[in-house]
Amino acid sequence: MNSPGGWGKDASRPYFFLSYAHTPRATGKAGDPNHWVAKLYDDLCEAITELTDVPEGVPVGFMDQSMHQGQFWAERLSRELGACRVFVPLYSPRYFKSHACGQEWHIFSQRPVYQRWQDGEVTSGIVPVLWVAMDHYTLPRCASELQFNHGSFGPDYAAEGLYALMKLTAYRAQYELAVHRLAQRIVEVAERTIIPVTRPAAFEDQPSAFAGTEPPANTLRISVYSYRRGEQPPGRSPEFYGARRTDWQPYRPESRRPLADDAVDVARSMGFQASVHEFETEATALLGGAEPTSPGIVLIDRWALYDGRRRETVRRLDQRNPAWITTLEPWNTEDEESTAQDEELTRLSDDVLRAARARRPTLRGGGSGAPGSLEAFRGEMEWAVIRANQGFERRDGPTTPHLPAPRRPSLRGDFDTGQRPRTVPLDLPGDDEDGGGTGRAAPEGGQP
Repeated sequence: MNSPGGWGKDASRPYFFLSYAHTPRATGKAGDPNHWVAKLYDDLCEAITELTDVPEGVPVGFMDQSMHQGQFWAERLSRELGACRVFVPLYSPRYFKSHACGQEWHIFSQRPVYQRWQDGEVTSGIVPVLWVAMDHYTLPRCASELQFNHGSFGPDYAAEGLYALMKLTAYRAQYELAVHRLAQRIVEVAERTIIPVTRPAAFEDQPSAFAGTEPPANTLRISVYSYRRGEQPPGRSPEFYGARRTDWQPYRPESRRPLADDAVDVARSMGFQASVHEFETEATALLGGAEPTSPGIVLIDRWALYDGRRRETVRRLDQRNPAWITTLEPWNTEDEESTAQDEELTRLSDDVLRAARARRPTLRGGGSGAPGSLEAFRGEMEWAVIRANQGFERRDGPTTPHLPAPRRPSLRGDFDTGQRPRTVPLDLPGDDEDGGGTGRAAPEGGQP
């Protein structure tokens, strides 16, 4: 008979759930920015395997090693949090600013995780790890109330944190000692603290355990410039679109969810509260002279640049070039229709988005050298958020000078400098209820 969490009565449950804050990629650098967390996870799994009789093939722990978020991601996290024996949070300033990490803590702590052992010791199923030194950081109440002694992991661990011990060769022995002691503690708590399995909670509806102590979430506005199904030009399949322009799904068949949902997931993992809008509904605010209230991301479907009337609004946003707006052009290299029209779509994009070409990286295929995959989008989205937020925070800088001529796009684009945009009278061509006609207008020179 299965338990509420989906685990069999006698099934071997994972010993631990590793909870950590995702680190954004460094601009222009390849590789996984969470490589060291993954290494710690692997080392812990190996150590726990040696200390226990976990059968071959049975998972020792769980770590969310991807940004593949959404409904299935949330269900998987909730299931693991409802079944794991021990919760292992990696303490860092970024961790306690993460709403998602606070949700993980909350879901686990809804189980009877605080127990008194026979020897009178009161313990919990939470075994924290100092990822970095936290001496000068005020912990939220849920963490400060934990009774846990880090001293047994070694003096260098308490002073530097586990990340430093991993990175510096001189601390190799101290790292191995800390991992061994941590594995021992996880096994001890897992075997002495019997925490019943619970039904998976609706992850996205859960509050953060850090609420009231974490700083207010930064806001981010995500605008989508694309088509509704039926507006697309000849030569473009309707399967990439939905009832709303925000339903654009450029990475089909790899992903059948709106790209905006992936963008929101990335923003949320970085501590931002994101909202999604059709580009047309945002155009007045983006092009007007009012003071912005948040940074913004514009996701541009290059096929939608065939719509001549709406295209001019994008051109004017590019000419205005506000520092707190970052544009991204997601591009699917597996999309045969886009590949067939690459030359014309590239010409359109280069003509309309000159400032973006000059100052920011793009997710175009071909000449830009950027891999056109969903994973590439998630990585570039992280840095797009950082650039837009930096421009928003520095918006009191000097007026934007005349833009230089476009240069070859690069994935190593500099950060925005935070200039204030010039005020230009607003005129939105084709700004009617359905966004400006059928969306089938082709550029000069013919249709696709």
